[in-house]
Amino acid sequence: MNICGYYPESINEGEGLRAVVFISGCRHRCPECFNPATWNFNYGEVFTLERQREIITEIAANPLLDGLTLAGGDPFFSAEETVEFIHELRTALPGFPIWIYSGYTYEEITAVPGSPEGKLLAECQVLIDGRFVQNLKDTTLHYRGSSNQRIIDIPASIACHEVIHWQPSAL
Repeated sequence: MNICGYYPESINEGEGLRAVVFISGCRHRCPECFNPATWNFNYGEVFTLERQREIITEIAANPLLDGLTLAGGDPFFSAEETVEFIHELRTALPGFPIWIYSGYTYEEITAVPGSPEGKLLAECQVLIDGRFVQNLKDTTLHYRGSSNQRIIDIPASIACHEVIHWQPSAL
């Protein structure tokens, strides 16, 4: 698996101050994608165990972070490898909040019980789902690019067996 970027701090990919890892590879090929270079699974750098541990160490050393966001590409195309990274992170930071972006919908991800994609989903707290749709583009939306995309509370959705929309934290 490759990563096509890492931001140690960002306020754009989720609530609060977040570290962001961009996983290379996407087959959705959304028209007007803001970064089509990330479609290539070989783009960027190889995400070695050593590099993963470097990033985890950096995240653990930053007390200002509110969580990690996994974006891409689309992390669900590399679900098994991404879960391994999350397990490494959870060893150092149990309970650390993780948001994840996907062009897949929640329903598509959960369609096959026990799938690698479902296992990845279950490791995260918030999913921003759905492909980017140019004619639904809305720059006023928080954390997403088009109005068809949803921000989903994963644990609540799994518990209720239906999509539960995430609610921002009270300030």
